[in-house]
Amino acid sequence: MEHTAQTGHHQQHDQGSGHGQGPGHGPASWATAAQATLHCLTGCAVGEVLGMVVGTAAGWGNLPTTLLAIVLAFFFGYSLTMRGVLRAGVDLRTAIRVALAADTLSIAVMELIDNGVILVWPSAMDATLGDALFWISLAVSLVIAFAVTTPVNRWTIGRGKGHAMVHQYHH
Repeated sequence: MEHTAQTGHHQQHDQGSGHGQGPGHGPASWATAAQATLHCLTGCAVGEVLGMVVGTAAGWGNLPTTLLAIVLAFFFGYSLTMRGVLRAGVDLRTAIRVALAADTLSIAVMELIDNGVILVWPSAMDATLGDALFWISLAVSLVIAFAVTTPVNRWTIGRGKGHAMVHQYHH
């Protein structure tokens, strides 16, 4: 472990993280993983809700509505991360690379679970904005996605990947 820090090979993961989750440091804390997942959930939820509302209000079918929701979930998830990284003074290209590296797996897992739950929930795909089922199934699917994605984020952060890459830009 000391040799790694001396050579600087993993120095970027160890500096400024404040959590000690660089490679060789063992698993990330559940609190850190939950915080990263909550950050991801915020962007995903905004995109999911907006996509579902727009597609449903426009009378689109299930496939185009779901695809819009997924695209918007990735867009808002990445945007929230980029906003924080850009505030740290890095250029746009670096911010994009950090956001892609930090959030892609987390958002993908969250979207897979979220949309999978809605897909298998009886009648949820046919619910309209005025139906309680629309909002209940969306909320429950996001809670389940959070529960499944948190261990994934814990695993990636513990290896100096995923959301751990963003910590060096937090001040």
